Amino acid sequence: MTQLHDLRLRLLVQQESERIAASQPDELDLSIVQARCLCWLALLAEAHEDQATDAERRCDLEQAMGWFADSMRLRDVIHVVSSIEIPLPGMADLEIDDGPLGDWGAGELPSI
Repeated sequence: MTQLHDLRLRLLVQQESERIAASQPDELDLSIVQARCLCWLALLAEAHEDQATDAERRCDLEQAMGWFADSMRLRDVIHVVSSIEIPLPGMADLEIDDGPLGDWGAGELPSI
């Protein structure tokens, strides 16, 4: 059962990576990749929680604890992935060595 689950997960990841590559043929937007990863991770965590509830209903506490532990690990991964700061496309050009506002942060207004 676990092997089937692993194969299904690999297939889902492969399909999603192919969709991302097809939708971004010239330049890969990492913020889109991050958002899609978070969606998949949330769905997987929810499925694991459902499996834990189902196992608990069948009085298979060992299996329920395993599914629950997996769902908590997925929630940890969601937290890590969501904390990764990915610059928005085109914003990197605005940053100057002195910071995102350059010398403007020192109270000076830019001349127009």
